[in-house]
Amino acid sequence: MAKKKGKKKSSNRKGGKKVRVDIRRNKQTRARDQNLTHDLLSDDVAAQDASNNERFSGKGALSRRRTLVGVEVDGDQFVRNVDTEGCTTGRVTSFVGLNCRVQSDENGREYECTIRGILRTLARDSRNVVVTGDRVLFRQGGDDHQGVIERVEPRHGVLSRNSHGREHILVSNIDQVLIVASASDPDLKPNLIDRYIVMAERHDIKPIICINKIDLVDVVQLQSVAAMYGRLGYQVVLTSIKTGCGIDHLRQLLQNRQTALSGQSGVGKSSLLNVVDSTLNLDTSDVSDSSSKGTHTTRRARLLPLTQGGWVADTPGIRQFELWDISMEEIDGYFIEFCPFISYCQFSSCSHTHEASCGVKRGVEANLIHRSRYESYLRIREEDIFLWKNPARGQS
Repeated sequence: MAKKKGKKKSSNRKGGKKVRVDIRRNKQTRARDQNLTHDLLSDDVAAQDASNNERFSGKGALSRRRTLVGVEVDGDQFVRNVDTEGCTTGRVTSFVGLNCRVQSDENGREYECTIRGILRTLARDSRNVVVTGDRVLFRQGGDDHQGVIERVEPRHGVLSRNSHGREHILVSNIDQVLIVASASDPDLKPNLIDRYIVMAERHDIKPIICINKIDLVDVVQLQSVAAMYGRLGYQVVLTSIKTGCGIDHLRQLLQNRQTALSGQSGVGKSSLLNVVDSTLNLDTSDVSDSSSKGTHTTRRARLLPLTQGGWVADTPGIRQFELWDISMEEIDGYFIEFCPFISYCQFSSCSHTHEASCGVKRGVEANLIHRSRYESYLRIREEDIFLWKNPARGQS
């Protein structure tokens, strides 16, 4: 589990909160900034951040810390107290760099928003300050279509992964994740499905498994896979854009829900959304002939409203999904069929890999735990230990 920073806090005389945080050090240099006063005077947003109740300490840019006043702690998230007069609530529909598109709850219009500098200071282990799906409080700027994000509300239901030792949140505030795989072109990868299920179980998100492109194979070949997940209580839908099979069922599953679509590149996530809701008109592309791997059509997560109600977040395709904030010792708890057998292990620290008198292994031998799922568990342990020791071989 990643080490959390900046937990020291105390109450000030006015009843607010003081929080001591490390300044974000990414891409900083040791050179002293000779133009701080000029920058503050020429940048209204930066000048507003530099209130009298915030001060710096430390001699170097790489070691400075900041005391922030008017900040509340919600779980592992910092929430900034701001004057709400003149502010509007909204939801982030996409972001590029430090600029976001926010849809206003008040009038439904989208605004191009920058991010208040103090929010970047409050970001801790997350790779992104603001992510698609965030509920935010923003202040409209001088231009009718521009604004500044003042506060990010506490998140729930996040789809995230490990990216070089930091949490990369793909989308937040979702009810369910549609795990899209393909029957062929590219090949079905149950291990990747299982990784997503572990993540969904970790964040209390409902996982739905969608196996697309079933017109490319004999459907009988997929029945055992669908039955395996179905017996575990997970919803499975088989779809084909070419024949229309399963599309109506999928449309019903997405209606009036907040859903993230995720999976390997090339499995047809954007194409599925175009068939579910023809008004979306998303870009699509074919699988590479040379590598048999999908190409990245979706470059960033986008929040899209559905005509029949609800939202979907079309996330970029990935080829590897490294779990975040889950230790090797707790992975077995997210394989729900393991739970009845863990108590029969001789050792409380049993890894279910090599130990004698292992209840889980006996469950596999008795065909009470599907061997494919057990092998997936072993592979997750093996791959994540390797990636932990070799971080440079991580995400694509």
